[in-house]
Amino acid sequence: MVLLENEAFLSELSKLFQKARSNGSVTMTFKRYDGRNRPQPRCGNPPLPEPMEHLCLLRAKFRSKKIATVIHQKDINKFQVAYSSLLKGNLDGLKKLKKPKTKTKME
Repeated sequence: MVLLENEAFLSELSKLFQKARSNGSVTMTFKRYDGRNRPQPRCGNPPLPEPMEHLCLLRAKFRSKKIATVIHQKDINKFQVAYSSLLKGNLDGLKKLKKPKTKTKME
């Protein structure tokens, strides 16, 4: 998995959406990230210190290509605006679902 900066992640994500437009899908995951790259210690061992700032780990996957970025708390508003405009531009080819007709009883 490739860890990218926020702007590079958005540009790579738009490329993934373009590739997935004909066939396939992009899988996105959001996760609260505490900055640790090691598991929690077992009982009896001293705990790791708590992070000073909350982070968000964002991953995207299309077939075998995986990308990720870490968003800092102070950058979340700027990233959210850029991400929402990216989604609006790339989610225009969605198929409209057909709703089944339901019969209602008249009483």
